[in-house]
Amino acid sequence: MGHRLSKITTRTGDKGTTGLATGLRVEKDNPRVFAMGAVDELNSCLGVVLAHGVPPQVRECLVDVQHRLFEAGAQLSSPGQRRITEEDVLVIERSVERFNAGLEPLKEFVLPGGSLAAAACHVARTVCRRAESRVVGLNTIDPVENDRLVPFLNRLSDLLFVVARVLNKADATAEPMWRPRR
Repeated sequence: MGHRLSKITTRTGDKGTTGLATGLRVEKDNPRVFAMGAVDELNSCLGVVLAHGVPPQVRECLVDVQHRLFEAGAQLSSPGQRRITEEDVLVIERSVERFNAGLEPLKEFVLPGGSLAAAACHVARTVCRRAESRVVGLNTIDPVENDRLVPFLNRLSDLLFVVARVLNKADATAEPMWRPRR
């Protein structure tokens, strides 16, 4: 296989456009580019979570998610392609169930924070919500996107919430709880 990224500086985007995998050039403020960027940002956030040192089962799960997010980005960069499947959604759902089974039920809302890894995971969760919103926005103007991508991102934000709780538990850090005004 040839080198995919043999030249990094291409200058092809200097006039405000970027190339999709199909060869089509679009403006950098195109909703598709915003959706691709949000998915890429989410993947980078997961890299930050992993850099904090996490339990092996969390690492395995999040690295798998990173690969699936590359598939999501490839799908967004290739209009009409279907790369996120029902199985991808089910894998995330099963991970949510598996990790959540070892946690105490919540009686209040959790504030984002706790250990460094958990706080980074909460940031990833919020970026995931933005990525989901960007894909929904793209679908309103270009409704040919895969109908599994939004559910995948929706479940993924749930997984990241649960993983943040798992990370706090693994680090023996109390979860910060919301104290509503009475």
